Amino acid sequence: MSTLDVARTELALAVLYLNKAEAQDKICRAIQYGSKFVSNGEPGTAQNVDKSTSLATKVFRLFKFVNDLHALISPTASGIPLPLVLLGKSKNALSTFLFLDQIVWLHRSGIYKNKERAEIIGWVSLFCWMGCSLCTTLVEIGELGRLSKSVKKLDKELKGTDTYKVCVHHQPLMLQELLD
Repeated sequence: MSTLDVARTELALAVLYLNKAEAQDKICRAIQYGSKFVSNGEPGTAQNVDKSTSLATKVFRLFKFVNDLHALISPTASGIPLPLVLLGKSKNALSTFLFLDQIVWLHRSGIYKNKERAEIIGWVSLFCWMGCSLCTTLVEIGELGRLSKSVKKLDKELKGTDTYKVCVHHQPLMLQELLD
């Protein structure tokens, strides 16, 4: 097993664990309660972490970038056109905005102190999010086009068969049943 295969396997296990809502909840609660314990009710960085964890939604996306990292290094399914593969991999690469958001959150909570860098990272995160959203939109449009072609091809193949007649004749009945 190559080093890349080992990395893929380990990332897949991390993705499985992190995709469970319980795991994300436990991690967030550990951060929140750990910072409560460390702060002991005294003002400071740990108390800021506790407050921002309970209020911020970004912290609940903690480690979500691992999913896209796993998708980035995983092989793609065969039969997908190269432009869609490249757009998908670009989307995965641009999903670093999820990681960058964590650094911005660390700054807001008071852990990361460099304000100038945090602002630059925030801007980079914003542009990565925009690029990721654009790639996602283009991939979805491409997939809809592929699906449309497949449906048209299947329609042509079934046109002269009994299956086509059964589907066409029973469609109004099924629609009427749904409406009733």
